Amino acid sequence: MTVRVVLPGLLRDLADGAAELPVELDGGAAPLSTVLDRAFEPWPVLARRVRDERGEIRRHVNVFVDGEDAKRAEGVDTEVGATSTVHVINAVSGG
Repeated sequence: MTVRVVLPGLLRDLADGAAELPVELDGGAAPLSTVLDRAFEPWPVLARRVRDERGEIRRHVNVFVDGEDAKRAEGVDTEVGATSTVHVINAVSGG
């Protein structure tokens, strides 16, 4: 089954312009960390923009799994189903 990782316009240049990154899961589910590792494997710069050196989601990045905020769930341990959609969204801040 295929998980869809959807990127915002600001990050697409780091993935050769791709709006979506398909990730094949062998089993029925996997932790978000595994899905992001597989999705970003060809693009290490993109991986560093989304996750910090500890592998956690960066403070100014939001990741949603099927509409649920991963940071409010179990972070990178959030379970991702085999047909889930993961949205990566840059947080907007300023004044």
